[in-house]
Amino acid sequence: MNILVTGAKGFVGKNLCAQLRTIAEGKNLSYGNIVINDIYEYDIDSDPALLDHYCKSANFIFNLAGVNRPKSSDEFMQGNYDFAATLLNTLRKHENTSPIMLASSIQATLIGRYADGDYGKSKRAGEELFFDYSKATGAKVLVYRFPNLFGKWCRPNYNSAVATFCHNIANDLPIQVNDRATMLELLYIDDLVDEMIAALKGEEHHCEFEGVETILCNDGRYCAVPTTHKVTLGEIVDLLELFHRQPATLTMPEIPHNSFAKKLYSTYLSYLPKEKIRFQLKMNVDNRGSFTELLRTEKCGQVSVNISKPGITKGEHWHNTKWEFFIVVSGRALIQMRNIYSDKVIEFEASGQNIEAIHMLPGYTHNIINLSDSEDLITIMWANEPFEASHPDTFFEKVVK
Repeated sequence: MNILVTGAKGFVGKNLCAQLRTIAEGKNLSYGNIVINDIYEYDIDSDPALLDHYCKSANFIFNLAGVNRPKSSDEFMQGNYDFAATLLNTLRKHENTSPIMLASSIQATLIGRYADGDYGKSKRAGEELFFDYSKATGAKVLVYRFPNLFGKWCRPNYNSAVATFCHNIANDLPIQVNDRATMLELLYIDDLVDEMIAALKGEEHHCEFEGVETILCNDGRYCAVPTTHKVTLGEIVDLLELFHRQPATLTMPEIPHNSFAKKLYSTYLSYLPKEKIRFQLKMNVDNRGSFTELLRTEKCGQVSVNISKPGITKGEHWHNTKWEFFIVVSGRALIQMRNIYSDKVIEFEASGQNIEAIHMLPGYTHNIINLSDSEDLITIMWANEPFEASHPDTFFEKVVK
């Protein structure tokens, strides 16, 4: 299969082409058995002569080319309609009726605040051009009206508030929010790319529109990505501020599977400057070694790394409710524990040669001993709750009396 992507250097085009390449190179089997021979990447600075060759050979066309921020309103029609006409006429010339996808916009509904926009009018004209082309040639046409998009490689200070907020907060620059209650419908780039590859396989989702609301249905005239997120500007900013503080607090907020928070966090990280990619952790160092907290979570405790010098014993304490995993990743250790109302000591040897997790049980005093005479012992420790100095739930008592 040969695939033509117009607007290949734009935000959507970059993400789509990157994923198509992983499929073509056999690195990505998550979409099933798709054979891609050539990916024709066409953009505004491409040699126009290439378009003729691409339109002759393409088996599927993604038309992502368009104009968002022209110098004059006339350029909307030139960029969003005239190029589409050129593309379709070139396909007609070669009698190529391969399926073709059009990236349109929710603004093409021409409803409410979109009613008089030149951008929406140019997109609407392009839609009708594609539908007429389908009627005339029998080619399968897939018209998608995108809401606001966000994700990696989106250009800040251009036409995406999310990209601008992510970039500015990541770089300690000010942001402007006129109304925190303003609601946005947002579409994440990976969800969009998944849908576009589904369309490539003939598994696209169809819809109709009630005003600007997308109504999924099997026989709809339009197509849509089934997963979007409706969030306020205030919610977006609050999450970004939380992400921005993470290196200082070490607290990872709750980011459930497929949630807006998860997708926004990935987007935010893509805007970090070099000096923010690395951040210092506080090492608590003494003559026994060190203890460093790595990560806190809102609901699932904390992760730390403990380094013990040769022959050193650490621990010798117990907890009421707190429990832990000790995971030795380097060196040799003896872990001892005892129910504080018993004299029986339970022992486990652990080694970085055979990594395993050992529970530290509530009500059991426990320790960890470095058995080596020359090597440090390195242990990852997970606790079910972050340490709080005001309520440490940690009480000294030797394991071996």
